[in-house]
Amino acid sequence: MADAKVKEADRVILGIDPGTNVMGYGILGVFGRKPALIAMGVIELKKFEDHYMRLHRIYERVTMLVEQYLPDEMAIEAPFFGKNVQSMLKLGRAQGVAIAAAIARQVPITEYEPRKIKMAITGNGGASKEQVREMLRRMLDIPEASMLPHLDATDALGAALCHFYESAKPLKTKSSASWKDFIAHNPEKVSTGIRRK
Repeated sequence: MADAKVKEADRVILGIDPGTNVMGYGILGVFGRKPALIAMGVIELKKFEDHYMRLHRIYERVTMLVEQYLPDEMAIEAPFFGKNVQSMLKLGRAQGVAIAAAIARQVPITEYEPRKIKMAITGNGGASKEQVREMLRRMLDIPEASMLPHLDATDALGAALCHFYESAKPLKTKSSASWKDFIAHNPEKVSTGIRRK
């Protein structure tokens, strides 16, 4: 049961692959240091002729996912720049509505470019959606029978797993360009060598 797994998880990440025809989602649970699939699926939007009704449906469904799985964070794929301006505008709206639904429930959001997600999962920023799907299946030990035919679902799961890897990295500290910079930024770490009696 998905809800029981959610309660056992130390952390839950909701991944979203925005779309105006089909929107993918993936729910990743983190158990200790190990990620595992909790759920994945798609939100079918083709039946709605009106673009604004599709946006309404996205808001409703993302809200339902947040209420059901109680994610600690949301990772969403950032729209890539395409040649069709109208398609880009619609995709941006779909992403914005999904973000708004999560923000309304105070879920922190991180965006990832498609190339970054592919690189995190396959080691190749130009990997195909099919390659991402297969790598996710192996990495998360998902039986083939449980994999959905929709690549939007695995793209969303990829965003969640990418976020897991990125958030596990140690925070980078700004390196000083010179000793003068280091001293200016870290006066407490510098000793003058003079001891007061």
